[in-house]
Amino acid sequence: MATARVHESPPTAPPSTPAVARLPLAVVAAVTAALMLVASANYGYFFDEAYFVVAGADHLSWGYFDQPALVPALAGLAHHLAPGSLVVLRLPATLAAVGGVVLTGLIARELGGGRLAQTTAAAVFALSGSVRVAHWLATYSIDPFFWTLIAWLLVRWTRLHQQGRAADGLLFWAGVATALSLQTKFLVPALWAAVLLGALVFGPRALPTRPALWWGALVAVAATVPNLVWQVRHDWPYTRMSEVVALEYPGTGSFLWQGLAGAGLLAGALLLLVGLARLVVARELAPWRYLGVATIALVVAFIVLQGRPYYLFSLYAVPFAAGAVALERVRWPAAARWAGAAVALVSVAVSLVSLPVYPKRVAEALPDIPLVATAKQYAETEDQLKPLVQTVASVYLALPPEQRGHTAIMTDSYVFASAVDLYGPAQGLPRAYSGHRGYFYFGHPPEVFDSVLFIGTPSPAVGAAFAATTPVAEGFATLYSGRKGPWERLWPGLRSQ
Repeated sequence: MATARVHESPPTAPPSTPAVARLPLAVVAAVTAALMLVASANYGYFFDEAYFVVAGADHLSWGYFDQPALVPALAGLAHHLAPGSLVVLRLPATLAAVGGVVLTGLIARELGGGRLAQTTAAAVFALSGSVRVAHWLATYSIDPFFWTLIAWLLVRWTRLHQQGRAADGLLFWAGVATALSLQTKFLVPALWAAVLLGALVFGPRALPTRPALWWGALVAVAATVPNLVWQVRHDWPYTRMSEVVALEYPGTGSFLWQGLAGAGLLAGALLLLVGLARLVVARELAPWRYLGVATIALVVAFIVLQGRPYYLFSLYAVPFAAGAVALERVRWPAAARWAGAAVALVSVAVSLVSLPVYPKRVAEALPDIPLVATAKQYAETEDQLKPLVQTVASVYLALPPEQRGHTAIMTDSYVFASAVDLYGPAQGLPRAYSGHRGYFYFGHPPEVFDSVLFIGTPSPAVGAAFAATTPVAEGFATLYSGRKGPWERLWPGLRSQ
């Protein structure tokens, strides 16, 4: 069996692997952790985070309309352990970012990279959007870690297999990582489809035949069964997310640009392109060519299916590592080294100005920089939920007391509803209801409510369910009264998206 493995493809893998660059990787990881901990304390809840907190704390379930259960469960746990603490809420995302940094350096080692390559790959990953989005707790800030973990396990298995060494246990653990990814997003099957197809075409063709791989797949399927049961019982709501995502598609050019910029300007974008090219054409990286081809195939698939640009954040690690190894092996002239140092400095500066690590007043004073999203955008868009709820409270509490007793708060968006549920109790507000996305599945108001104060753009569907429509705050709040039937019958027609 070992002989068959050795003769399966050209013996181009390095005979030995460089030592782990422990100290440099530890330094990059520690700096990343420190910056992310500071950033995570600023500036307030992002609207998706508010939704995750409410979903996990008040509506914990095996499944949701828009994502599996892991992130809401983490958000709900953080809310119960440390209510209102952004640092605790975002700690899983911080840990995921640091883990991705370390794993990217270790991937470079598996590809034959020494201290410089490992450090470069880790540092560039730390400067990328994969880490910047870890300022929030979200599916897209957690899932890149699982994809990077799967990538490291595959890269390591490929090297050991190329050397004729049995390491199929790595494939089983890749299945376990897949199980965790499937609790975060349902996107990882696309990764495996591209990887297995690439392995069948370019090798190692033994990959799909390893029993450990399929035992790991069985773990992933078993772990996903509760979520699948929830989806079946609710008529597969997650399948409608493709329509939601397609409506947000920015166009192919913008998609590619955002994916390239997400790798990091300037160093990340350059290293990404170099690494992808090397994975596809370099003889010394031939054993891992299937991963480079899989990466390109996934980019094409995301474009065809009109995915979100941040899907690409999960694909950076292997190209970064391959690019760093290639750069390490070149004897650069002095002028090139100085140019590289300038690129590195600019890249660090761009990343630092993008991280929300500054006091809010400082962030708001930052200048607008072309092509770069700065901390100013975070400061201006976060913590907008409290003022919104204060406005809702002023409108709701202005209703006559006898009216409030049978009037529910309903919103046109899960964002508004989660804001009311998160901050409303302190303002004397009842819980909110909404037919939008995941909130529809949180249920309708009790029968005692025969009116609703509707927050958002007036809804013809809601209006049709009530006898009277009264504008309360133009373009913001509408009172619908005289419910025409029981909520159980009306509610299915009030679902949006």
